[in-house]
Amino acid sequence: MRRVYEPAEARDGARILVDRIWPRGLAKDAVPLDAWLKDVAPSTELRKWYGHDPDRYGEFAERYRVELAEPERMEALDRLVELAAEGPVTLLTATKDLAHSQARVLMEALTGGE
Repeated sequence: MRRVYEPAEARDGARILVDRIWPRGLAKDAVPLDAWLKDVAPSTELRKWYGHDPDRYGEFAERYRVELAEPERMEALDRLVELAAEGPVTLLTATKDLAHSQARVLMEALTGGE
């Protein structure tokens, strides 16, 4: 799990952007990506409600896990699981606070951690 603004590293494996919106200030052809799974990202409504407020992270994570069970997001999550089964995966996000991000929730879903 890393910020998309950081340079790629050999140990990254598959580099997967998990944001719904393309990161500001980056040209699409300038970012080494293997996939952009925007459908796995939180809904616009949930993202706006959360507003990256760490005090809301617990409830955000719960609501986001519910969203991940929706068919559209489940399909994208299944693709993410497939990529992770093939080898190392780095979840990329523009979010500054990785500890309180959707990438963390996805990482926990992939690893079975909380």
